[in-house]
Amino acid sequence: MKDLEVKVFDNDLEKAMRVLKKKIQNDGLFRRLKMKKAYEKPSESRRRKQRESVRRLRSAARKARSRGRR
Repeated sequence: MKDLEVKVFDNDLEKAMRVLKKKIQNDGLFRRLKMKKAYEKPSESRRRKQRESVRRLRSAARKARSRGRR
């Protein structure tokens, strides 16, 4: 896990908390914590990994198509 650091300017804690939450979300910590909350069966794990793979492939194909149109 990366070291996350947020600087607070002018005692603006609300803004610092929003920035920290965004950094944690982008890092994937919330997703990992949610997954570790309960046991995941091996068959469910395989299905989830397959769905994630398909999603990544579709996203990459969509990006490739949009780059080709320019």
